[in-house]
Amino acid sequence: MTDLLTAAQMRAIELAAIESGKVTGLELMERAGQGVVEAIFEEWPELAKTSGRAVVLCGPGNNGGDGFVAARLLKEWGWEVDVFLYGDAAKLPHDARRNFERWQSKSDVSVRKIDTLADDNLNFPSDLDLVIDGLFGTGLTRPFQGVFSLLANERVRDLSSERGLRVVAIDIPSGLCADSGRVLGNVIQADLTVTFHDMKVGHMIGEGPANCGVVRAKSIGLERENNNRVVKLVLEESFRVSKEPKDQKYSYGHALILSGGPGKTGAARLAARGALRIGAGLVTIGVPPAAQLEVAAQVTAVMLQLVEGADELSRVLKDGRLNALCLGPGMGLDRARNLVPAALSAGRSTVLDADALTAFAEEPKALFDHLHENCVLTPHGGEFARLFPEIAQKLEEVPDKGPAYSKVDATRDAAERAGCVVLFKGPDTVIATPHGRCSISSAFYDRSAPWLATAGAGDVLAGFITGLMARGLGPMQAAEAAAWLHVECARQFGPGLIAEDLPEQLPFVLK
Repeated sequence: MTDLLTAAQMRAIELAAIESGKVTGLELMERAGQGVVEAIFEEWPELAKTSGRAVVLCGPGNNGGDGFVAARLLKEWGWEVDVFLYGDAAKLPHDARRNFERWQSKSDVSVRKIDTLADDNLNFPSDLDLVIDGLFGTGLTRPFQGVFSLLANERVRDLSSERGLRVVAIDIPSGLCADSGRVLGNVIQADLTVTFHDMKVGHMIGEGPANCGVVRAKSIGLERENNNRVVKLVLEESFRVSKEPKDQKYSYGHALILSGGPGKTGAARLAARGALRIGAGLVTIGVPPAAQLEVAAQVTAVMLQLVEGADELSRVLKDGRLNALCLGPGMGLDRARNLVPAALSAGRSTVLDADALTAFAEEPKALFDHLHENCVLTPHGGEFARLFPEIAQKLEEVPDKGPAYSKVDATRDAAERAGCVVLFKGPDTVIATPHGRCSISSAFYDRSAPWLATAGAGDVLAGFITGLMARGLGPMQAAEAAAWLHVECARQFGPGLIAEDLPEQLPFVLK
């Protein structure tokens, strides 16, 4: 895993380094500007072999200071560089002003000053190769609008792309909230975003991935910070998949997946297959009598257990070897309302998905009162809104200032309210504990897997989590590992994926 930072966390890390005397703000700014130029030439090596032309847009804060450094270094490389400043140079922060003065000291350059964001005299050279956005970065706190936001216009983007113009954002595209990935007003869409130390939360969630292009994190020599509020990016989750010669099937747990009635058993069978493939020692589907023959005709290694109502489920759960439960996929709302309280009262590791969540939409507290710390809730957006309506409404509100309320904030708040782990599904899946630990499993950038948007994929994910908890993983670790493996299975198969394919990719991914 790697850290994802908020703007405030990044500022705190920089300030701590400066106050310790290990580095100055001016040195950090120089390293950042150098990192921008290095990343540009690494992404487009052909630009390092020629003298191009660039426009650097510098804002009123330290992001603008990074822009002045990048402009100077490109100029020293032999490029023609025009710099536009929004704001008053005399009011720039100390280090940014120093770099402004270093740029101004060159005899053949100037800075075009833009007095307001509504200035209509912004004229770029016609032979541009590169635009560097150093306007606001992580410091944006109000909607981005005015003349520079014309770069966010779709027609302007298309024309720029046709001409081969590349847009590079320093830290994060202007207009994008670094904490939430939400757009404040307008956003300059980048082809390359160069950030420093660690990526920011906004690079990985919301509208961040659609606007950042390629993201490169450059070191500026800062030390890691231990902070339990730092969001983690799930890159790869290691867990024990080998089985020892002395072990037997019960060494790896026994998962019980509760099914719906006739014609509604497919989702539970998908979850069961996922749990079995991911390594649970045994998997049983609990079916109502009317669905017994239907399921029996479809499964082999997965076992069957008749479970009609809550009393029968309670009797079945007297077998202590059944150590992980999954309820929801295809259950039906009435069956879910009947069985969920009985399942939760057993205190086993439990995954609640789909109908097990929607069944309590009218009275979420009736579910929350039964939940315990060994539960994982796995809602998609609609299920999340039904279970946590106030939180969802807050997330849907159009932000008018930054930092904006984020999917990370929403998932943390939901986990605290529910008292258990919540996995909020999506290409930017967010997973949180009631105590604030949080991670993101991203299916963006080089892990993009759009073919996961297929019926039944979420049922398989629920089965993956259940199987891992049967094997002994805790709720958070199981959710993180399952989410990562879920995307990897989709990437392993590729386009044309259907849900049934996902468990069958696990042997290749695990290998």
